[in-house]
Amino acid sequence: MDVHGRIREILAETIREELAPDQQQLSTEDLIKALRRRGIIDDVMKELNFVTDNVDQELPSSPKQPVCFTDRQSTLLKKTNIDPTRRYLYLQVLGGKAFLEHLQEPEPLPGQVCSTFTLCLHFRNQRFRSKPVPCACEPDFHDGFLLEVHRESLGDGTRMADSTTMLSISDPIHMVLIKTDIFGETTLVASYFLEWRSVLGSENGVTNLTVELMGVGTESKVAVGILNIKLEMYPALNQTLSQEVVNTQLALERQKTAEKERLFLVYAKQWWREYLQIRPSHSSRLVKIFAQDENGINRPVCSYVKPLRAGRLLDTPRQAARFVNVLGYERAPVIGGGGKQEQWCTLLAFLCRNKGDCEDHANLLCSLLLGYGLEAFVCVGTKAKGVPHAWVMTCGTDGTITFWESLTGHRYIHKSTNPDEPPVAEQPKPLYPYRTVGCVFNHQMFLGNCQPSDSVEVCVFDLNDESKWKPMSEEAIKSVCAPGATTSLPPFPPLCASTIDASVTSNEIEMQLRLLVSEHRKDLGLTTVWEDQLSYLLSPALASYEFERTTSISAGNEEFQDAIRRAVPDGHTFKGFPIHFVYRNARRAFATCLRSPFCEEIICCRGDQVRLAVRVRVFTYPESACAVWIMFACECAS
Repeated sequence: MDVHGRIREILAETIREELAPDQQQLSTEDLIKALRRRGIIDDVMKELNFVTDNVDQELPSSPKQPVCFTDRQSTLLKKTNIDPTRRYLYLQVLGGKAFLEHLQEPEPLPGQVCSTFTLCLHFRNQRFRSKPVPCACEPDFHDGFLLEVHRESLGDGTRMADSTTMLSISDPIHMVLIKTDIFGETTLVASYFLEWRSVLGSENGVTNLTVELMGVGTESKVAVGILNIKLEMYPALNQTLSQEVVNTQLALERQKTAEKERLFLVYAKQWWREYLQIRPSHSSRLVKIFAQDENGINRPVCSYVKPLRAGRLLDTPRQAARFVNVLGYERAPVIGGGGKQEQWCTLLAFLCRNKGDCEDHANLLCSLLLGYGLEAFVCVGTKAKGVPHAWVMTCGTDGTITFWESLTGHRYIHKSTNPDEPPVAEQPKPLYPYRTVGCVFNHQMFLGNCQPSDSVEVCVFDLNDESKWKPMSEEAIKSVCAPGATTSLPPFPPLCASTIDASVTSNEIEMQLRLLVSEHRKDLGLTTVWEDQLSYLLSPALASYEFERTTSISAGNEEFQDAIRRAVPDGHTFKGFPIHFVYRNARRAFATCLRSPFCEEIICCRGDQVRLAVRVRVFTYPESACAVWIMFACECAS
C-alpha cells in the first residue's frame, strides 16, 4: 500500500494548507483528523489481516502464534511470528549517506539493470536480508527487521527478557553490506558489528544511531558510507536503565576481553619461542596462530572454526563437502602487485558473498564435519611451487587419515611414507596436491608440526605424540575461542535454505543457451535444428554426474547409454559434452564452453541431418549456492 509514503504526502499537504502564518502549531489531533478525512486510517485497518492458522500442531516447540502483515510491493501475505510474551528489538535502516564511490553514478532508468546494495543481518541465530537497492551516493535503504531478544539458558526461554537480562546479552548485530553488479558478481563492501544495548538506556526505549561503515581488507581504515539506524524495543520497556549503567557494563566487557586477549598473546609468544627452540628451521614453517579477518583484526585461528549443524539442509558429510565446493572461489582482492593479500572472512561475510578464499572454504568445511561428529582439523601448509594453502583433515577412530580438498570436494587417504625404509621398498605415489604442512587446528586444539621434515608425504599424523606435534594449551585456546568467552568473537550464523527454484532456473539457462547457440551458428552461416527428445534423454546423465560428486558412487550410466543407442538412428553419430559450473550466467558459461575444442566441435557441427540438443540441470544447495550441469550434444549422418 505504501502507507508511509501516502501519510507523508498528506501531512505535508495539511501543514501547507492549515498552517496560517500566525499559527505555528498543529496538534497530533489535527493531523489524525486530516488522515481520517482522507480515509487512510480505514484503508490501513481493512488491510490488516490476522490469520489464525495453527502452525503449533506441527511444531510443539514453538510457542509463537503467527501474525500477518501485508508487504507494500507484493500481494502475498508475509508471516512473521510475533509473540506478545517475547521481547523484540525493531531495527530500521532509514537510508544511507556518503557512499562516495558512487557519487558519479547516474540515476538508473526504470527497468534498467543496475548494481545493487544488499544488507545482511545476523543476530542470535536469526538471519535477515534487506531488499536490494540501487547503488548510489545516498542509497535508499528503507527496511525494518524484527529481532527477537531472548536467553538461551534453561527456564529463561519462556520469560520475557527485562532490561537487566538484556544488558547481559553481549551478542552484537552483525551487518554485512554486499554489492551485486549487473552480471550478478558479488563484492563484500563492509562488515560491521552493531552494539545495540545503548537502546536500553535511552528515553522510551527508542534510539537513533549513525553507523559509519569501514571498508574491508586493505581498505579497512577507509570509510565507505554511513547508515542511519533506528532501534526500538517492543513491547516498550517498563523501566529503562541509566545510560551510565549501560556504559559501565560495556566498558567492563571490553576490559575483560582485552585482558583475556592480552594473556593469550603472552602465552602464544612463549609457545612460539619454545617451538623455535626445537629447531631454528621451524621459523620458515607455516605455523599460523593468528589470522586477519575482513576488518583487518587479528584473531586466533581457532576462533574461525566451530561445530556447525546444518539442520535438515545437508544430510551427509560428503554432501556438506559438495556444498562447500560449489561456493565460489576468489582470492582476496589486492591493489597493485606483490604477494597474496591475506584475509580470512567471518562466516556471515563468506556466506552472504557466496564466495571466498581457500581458508574460508576449509574453515566452513571443518565446522560442518565437526557438526557431523567427526574429528576434523584445518591443515595449513603449501601446495606445489610453495603456494600457501589450507585444507581439511579427518582422523578416523581406526587411525585412518583423510584429506578433504574444500575447493574441489575431493577426498584423499593419506598413507605416510617412511623415509628410513630401504629404497628397494615400493613407495606409494601420493595423489593429493599438498607438499608441506605447518600446523593443524580446530575449535579446541592447535598443533605445530615439529617433525624433522614438514613434507606431507613423510608426516605422521599421530596428534597425541608430542615429539611430532607441539600442542597449545587447550585451556588457553578455550579462554579466547570458546563461544561467549570474549565479546569480540563474531557468533556463527545458521545456514539458510536455498531461495533458487531449480527447475525454473534450469529452464531459463537452457533457453538462453539455445538462443546463444542458434546465433553463433547463424554467424557461421549454419542453420540449427533442435531435437527436444534427445535433449530430454540427457537428463539422467547430468543427474548421475552430480550424484557421483556428492557420493563418489557412479550409477545409472547403463540406462543412459541404452537410451541414446535407441534414439540415434543407424548410420548416425552421437557426440556429447558435459560441463559443470558454479554460477548461473548463461553467456559466461557459453563463452567458456566455446574454449573447449570438443564442445566447439559439437556446437559448430556441419554435415547432413545435423540435430542439436542441450540440457541444463541446476542442483541447489543452501545459501543460494548451486551446481549447474550443462550438456551439449549433436547427432548427424556419419
